[in-house]
Amino acid sequence: MSKLLLGKTALITGASSGIGLQLAQRFAQEGAAIVAADITAAKAQTAAASIQAAGGEAIGVACDVTDEEQVRIAVERAVEAFGTVHILVNNAGLQHVSLIENFPVERFDYMLRVMLIGAFIGIKHVMPLMKSQGYGRIINMASINGVVGFAGKSAYNSAKHGLIGLTKVAALEGAMDGITVNAICPGYVDTPLVRGQLEELARTRQVSLDRVLEDVIFPFVPQKRLLDVEEIAEFAAFIASDKSRGITGASLLVDGGYTAQ
Repeated sequence: MSKLLLGKTALITGASSGIGLQLAQRFAQEGAAIVAADITAAKAQTAAASIQAAGGEAIGVACDVTDEEQVRIAVERAVEAFGTVHILVNNAGLQHVSLIENFPVERFDYMLRVMLIGAFIGIKHVMPLMKSQGYGRIINMASINGVVGFAGKSAYNSAKHGLIGLTKVAALEGAMDGITVNAICPGYVDTPLVRGQLEELARTRQVSLDRVLEDVIFPFVPQKRLLDVEEIAEFAAFIASDKSRGITGASLLVDGGYTAQ
């Protein structure tokens, strides 16, 4: 391992499973101290324990990203444990698939609060710290659905499109202070979040569950596969490192060719 992140502290939201957990584990392997944040305290502690068991430094922090006070406390805990925050990854997210006319307004609102407003709150609370130290890496976990539309995902698409806009503004505001802000836009990654929406996709597209990958997803993916969480984490570690200092305000696609068509 090249230890790209040696000496750095990374605060990662939604760190208990899927991409978030893989990011936390990979960043730790690259030398970073990890603040694993999750809405459930027990899950945050379990994620931190998995990193500690592998020889890394980590703490788990309960944090509802829609609650500004909880985000403030999470940043405070990071500073108490490790001195500062060098890297913020806004990864917390959820999915709901439904046609607009059937989409519950309260669900739409909550998804935007988690994936867009939550990211804004996180950036708001680390930006002064990063500016004071003249260094920072902020990664917003967006999606191909922040670049293209997908029927049935009005809330997810809206949140991820907004997140890309937020990324650009934050990149401009941090550019003179050694801070880079980028959005990683994965395609379909083999995670519980994606697996969990296959039944909803089958219903909205009126195909059988055993055909949903072949009939609904793979026609849009030239590589005809789901991405691995490991390849997203490896790319994110590069973007979080000093090697990526010239990349900011970008929407970085890792999508198996989805948007090339």
